[in-house]
Amino acid sequence: MARDDIVLVYGTIDCHDTRRVRRFLADHNVPYEFIDILSDAEGAQLVERVTGGEHVTPVVLFPDGTTLVEPTDEQLARHTSTARSS
Repeated sequence: MARDDIVLVYGTIDCHDTRRVRRFLADHNVPYEFIDILSDAEGAQLVERVTGGEHVTPVVLFPDGTTLVEPTDEQLARHTSTARSS
């Protein structure tokens, strides 16, 4: 699950929203790890648990335990800004 110092992004390489989230995090120098749920069974199970059995991506887990599903850039900006000021 969430690690102490890195954002975890669960999704697929061909998902537009997952690519957008990864690009946002990279552009804002937020360290993250990408987990492709098509090749990681535990990652796929986590996404199903968080989304009520669906494969809705991306699912983003922050070090503080916050989980966002299909976040907007605005949600990412708010959360990464809050996380950095703590």
